[in-house]
Amino acid sequence: MPEPVPVTKSATLAADEALERRRRAGEQVISLASGEIGLPVLPALRARLAGAAGRNAYGPVAGSPALRAAAAGYWGRRGLPTDPELVHCAPGSKPMLFALMLAIGGDVVVPVPSWVSYAAQARLAGGTPIEVRTRPGQGGVPDPVLLRAAVTAARAAGRDPRCVIVTLPDNPTGTIAEPGTLAELAAVARELDLVIVSDEIYCDLVFEGADRALSPAVFAPERTVVTTGLTKNLAVGGWRMGVARLPEGPLGRALHQRLEAVASQTWSTTAAPVQEAAVFALDEPAEVVEYVAAARRLHETVVRAVAAMFTAIGADLEPVRSTCYLYPSFEPLRAHLLAAHQVTGADQLAALFAQRYGVGLLPGTAFGEPAGTLRIRIATSRLYGEHDAERSAAMTAQAPLELPWIKASLDRVGDVLEDLVRSSDRSPAAA
Repeated sequence: MPEPVPVTKSATLAADEALERRRRAGEQVISLASGEIGLPVLPALRARLAGAAGRNAYGPVAGSPALRAAAAGYWGRRGLPTDPELVHCAPGSKPMLFALMLAIGGDVVVPVPSWVSYAAQARLAGGTPIEVRTRPGQGGVPDPVLLRAAVTAARAAGRDPRCVIVTLPDNPTGTIAEPGTLAELAAVARELDLVIVSDEIYCDLVFEGADRALSPAVFAPERTVVTTGLTKNLAVGGWRMGVARLPEGPLGRALHQRLEAVASQTWSTTAAPVQEAAVFALDEPAEVVEYVAAARRLHETVVRAVAAMFTAIGADLEPVRSTCYLYPSFEPLRAHLLAAHQVTGADQLAALFAQRYGVGLLPGTAFGEPAGTLRIRIATSRLYGEHDAERSAAMTAQAPLELPWIKASLDRVGDVLEDLVRSSDRSPAAA
């Protein structure tokens, strides 16, 4: 009997659970590991969900007509005219991405670094992840030159790459690929007959003054699938709602049929009350627009403050333009980390932060980096408060960094970093 496909638990979820166990044990911990957006639910959105609680029947596999029309309108306002018949929803963008891999088939090109689940999902779908580096400061999109070489070599070796996953804006780096890189990607995808799957769940979290993240669908509309959801912009990860925009033409319609078949045999339909709330969210009335804008300002303020702390101790960090993520490199501190802490790679560095300081974050290895890389990923979205009153105050504050609970967390992070660079392997600074 063949062995099951080897797969590990999501690094993000595992780190969250480990920190929660320590918190329950009475330890002082700070979570910088999870991409959970620590903000309260918009009241009008919550009311829509509650009002639809009586909707307990199965619905169309691809989603209700109202949901598909709302998603089409959402993309249309972003310069991507969309046929509602080519929209498909799922209980979360994560299962949607996995279902797309099943529907497309074959091997999957994934960026390095990239979100922790792409490579694992490719294996679970029966394919092999083909890892391709991104360009500096342009995370989320494999370097098109390296992409061509990797796919050509893989096919020569008998493998079957059929799609490339990209993330715009990027997790883990918080950067955005340039339009020129996307145009190159489109040309290579056409040349090699690759489907582009563009995970754009962070597209509403581009900071003020930064150019918005363009979609590969602008450059290769006939072969780009776009996915998004409500998890990041509206902080409702627990509701589980994802949507996909399939391309016009034969490819998109064939994919829609296969995706509908996969969905019908797995989740059947997305929860009807959540779909009803999603219609309201995707229609983007004024209160939704205002909520997302307030969240985006808060993310930018806090993540930039934390970024300044890491660069102050000598870590290398690409300028973050979106999201709540940072991806610093401790390479300039390698000699000190070895001498003071016996750290030679990302896993050891993340363990040092967790065990010595009670700070949870993720090693670069979780995102496809080699073991010796001194990269870690920071997520600042859990620093806004312990309960909804604090989080609501953070969203509306003129100076959120001065709120006592946010200031306390940032002061603690600053103390940890100062101790890290000045200390030898002794007892940590007071926790």
